Amino acid sequence: MEAYNNIGIKRRLRRFFRRNGRALIFAMDHGFEHGPTDFEENWEHIKPGIIIRKVVRAGVDGVMMLPGIARIAGEELIGKDVGLMVKLTSKTGLRPKEEWLMQDQLGFVEDAIKLGADAVAATVYWGSPYEGAMMRQFAEIASYAHDLGYPVVQFAYPRGPYINEKYGKKEDYRVVMYGARAAAEMGADMIKTYWTGSRETFAKVVDAASGVPVLLSGGAKTDNPVDFLKLVWEVIEAGGSGAVVGRNIFQRENPEPMIKALLRVIHRNEDPEEAAKAEGLI
Repeated sequence: MEAYNNIGIKRRLRRFFRRNGRALIFAMDHGFEHGPTDFEENWEHIKPGIIIRKVVRAGVDGVMMLPGIARIAGEELIGKDVGLMVKLTSKTGLRPKEEWLMQDQLGFVEDAIKLGADAVAATVYWGSPYEGAMMRQFAEIASYAHDLGYPVVQFAYPRGPYINEKYGKKEDYRVVMYGARAAAEMGADMIKTYWTGSRETFAKVVDAASGVPVLLSGGAKTDNPVDFLKLVWEVIEAGGSGAVVGRNIFQRENPEPMIKALLRVIHRNEDPEEAAKAEGLI
């Protein structure tokens, strides 16, 4: 008989992947990691309740927030069929640059449960001088969350001076593939990571994850929305399970058309240009 906690993990994962094993998750941790300037293009979105209300209405599958924002805007998810992921590690851009390769714990599994989370998340910068500390942090979070039947997401980001020296850039598919494999071997239930530049190389990242769902880290806003839709389409074609998107949503004055176009690409396999046309983006 399957253990109770494994059943809980599977049920809660389905709150994100409820349609077809794929998901569009809205990311809302930028105010902490990058600072409030990320919201200057559309200042009203600095108020979490406003942007969360918009993305939920547009139909996202899940929302990722830090504990404090989940307290401020969590009511927008009550009664809605949307998964909540609470991220328990982070860093600010205010700390000395030499410490940017470390994320520290800012919340605990119990906090996420009190907030009604369906999953918890933590970052590991693979290749960082602080890799060991983040591994221990992730292991402690994952062990406790799994005991209680909660899935754990790893933001598996290759970052570090040795990576830049050996591979040239952090997005090299070999290090992204390595990070995804390391995340799977640590027991992650979902992996968020970088785009590798092509469908063929991202497919290797998906293979390395050995069945653990791999989602794209959305990154900076693209000027042309079709370019981002094409990128997400490539992720899906490579076997990826979707995307975790922040700036490409909240930095648009009206994010709803972009969200709906992304949902067409992720859940219906629609051609990116056709999806963009259907939602009035072009």
